[in-house]
Amino acid sequence: MAVTFSDLHTEAGLKSLEAFLSGKTYISGDQITKDDVKVYAAVLDNPSADLYPNVSQWYECVASKLASSFPGKAAGVGISAQAPSTEAAPVKEPAPAPAPAADDDDDDLDLFGDETEEEKKAAEERDQAKASAKKKESGKSSVLMDVKPWDDETDMKKLEEAVRSVEMPGLLWGASKLVPVGYGIKKMTIMLTIVDDLVSVDALIEEQLTAEPINEYVQSCDIVAFNKI
Repeated sequence: MAVTFSDLHTEAGLKSLEAFLSGKTYISGDQITKDDVKVYAAVLDNPSADLYPNVSQWYECVASKLASSFPGKAAGVGISAQAPSTEAAPVKEPAPAPAPAADDDDDDLDLFGDETEEEKKAAEERDQAKASAKKKESGKSSVLMDVKPWDDETDMKKLEEAVRSVEMPGLLWGASKLVPVGYGIKKMTIMLTIVDDLVSVDALIEEQLTAEPINEYVQSCDIVAFNKI
């Protein structure tokens, strides 16, 4: 996967590289790629380990490999953009670090090659964990509620119609039935399903079911059961 970075001697460029290196294996075995060296040359000095811990660790790793392959080269000094060979290379006088390369290839660098199977599996597991967390955040609940009238003269059909007239995103009314409570009075037991992030049952009762105009029929509401789906 090719990755594009801005100038790596700027804060924005270092942040971009820090994000890319997060969670990756920096150097495989004793090998350094051509792209490792290109990016190393574009970073003027070892970045702060407090601000850019992954970049700092990667920088030190590349510097160590280059030092063993190019004796006499100090960390932070510009290195030609090619991987070290096993043959001894001539030692040159230290030169100022070069400005970021201007050719098109430097804008799209594939620093560490294709992802390994382990990295792909780890990425998939992270995506699944995020999806699972998001699903839990948007969970649903099943609620059983008792709706009580004022007296035995309350029209229970109109009471039910008034209750079901309440509509809002994330609220779905279910089955209902009338249950005798004594002295000719009946209460209505009704099921409802809610999306937890969208509907508060307490607010539904206080602001809708026991407020005008529904309180003409409804005296009070009680939650009998509340279960996560």
